[in-house]
Amino acid sequence: MSNSDGTCSSEDLAETAGVTSAQVRKDLSYLEGHGTRGVGYDREDLKQQIRKALGLTSVHPVVVIGAGNMGAALANYKGFEKWGFDIVAVLDVDEERIGTRVDGLMVEPLRRLEQIVIDQGVVIGIIATPPSVAQSVSDRLTSAGVKSILNLAPTSLKTDDDVSVRRVDLSTELGILAFHLQS
Repeated sequence: MSNSDGTCSSEDLAETAGVTSAQVRKDLSYLEGHGTRGVGYDREDLKQQIRKALGLTSVHPVVVIGAGNMGAALANYKGFEKWGFDIVAVLDVDEERIGTRVDGLMVEPLRRLEQIVIDQGVVIGIIATPPSVAQSVSDRLTSAGVKSILNLAPTSLKTDDDVSVRRVDLSTELGILAFHLQS
């Protein structure tokens, strides 16, 4: 997808994205950086412009609530760092998990949630709890000022309109994959 000189063309990008080169040029025209006719786009500049447009140029402190298998796996995942997501705390209610370490972070008691959000400047909360407590955790996150939540609990959350919630249900995702196997 790139030339040896560090550039890529709208045709290269279009082929990768499955759209037309005209659509790529139109979409990229909304970014601050521009390509050069006959040369293409500087890859590093284009990556930076896309990161800026997506809000990924600064560090976003994240708290994980639930230190079970899913929460621990997320806290251990190193891929978040390169996108500017910094897991600053992992919380749980289980006395056997509190005080243990997950990727160098000590699991803290859930009762400290609000103080951690304030102290660490948390802007995103990840809920990896049983569904029965997910709503109360969401309520506490939003009351503390968190406006973005990734919900991994298999339940829907009710929040104010100014709170962004993304629900990830792995069972649903697997069901979609199973459907595509039939094709």
